[in-house]
Amino acid sequence: MSVAESIRAMVAEKEELAGYSGAKFGMWLFLITELMLFAVLFTAYGVFRALHLEAFHEAHRELNLTLGTVNTLVLITSSFTMALAVGAAQRGRRSLTTLFLSATTLLGIAFLFIKAVEYGAKIHHGLYPGGPAFQALEAGEKLFFGLYFTMTGLHALHVYAGILVVLWLLVRNLLGHFSSEYFAPVEIGGLYWHLVDLIWIYLFPLLYLVG
Repeated sequence: MSVAESIRAMVAEKEELAGYSGAKFGMWLFLITELMLFAVLFTAYGVFRALHLEAFHEAHRELNLTLGTVNTLVLITSSFTMALAVGAAQRGRRSLTTLFLSATTLLGIAFLFIKAVEYGAKIHHGLYPGGPAFQALEAGEKLFFGLYFTMTGLHALHVYAGILVVLWLLVRNLLGHFSSEYFAPVEIGGLYWHLVDLIWIYLFPLLYLVG
């Protein structure tokens, strides 16, 4: 290799590293804004719960603890499979990356399905904003269910977006875009998926274990 070729290779490597660092930094900034959004909701929940402690305690009894626990286990497992996908991509193991990205996608879909079942039960019983049973609740209980649907609904949208990201990574991996030298999108996508899981880890005890 000539001196000129060596210099070009070094420049290309530095540009790739700079691009990776920039993308990762951008993702961290985005994650911080997402955390700030949910921090506002968590703060509102804390304030209203302090003002309506007994009402929140009674309202949380209407939630399905079993489904909430199962969904927690599903997301924790999906975070593990996503970490394995990142590790496999870093080692250039395309088949394993495909396996773990597929598992993460299926677990994300399972989470949304279980949440849809839970929402369906609430809608069936009229426990949704504007529903007949909701109108009969006292103010504190209405606040609880309003925050429940707002926070879990927003989180579900993030899970849906995460599934789309993981599917995009899966397709790119199947096309052979990733290797041990280039795996940045998988790692950055993994950061987003871990954020989704982390938010649920806070939502679960706040809503389901509030008593």
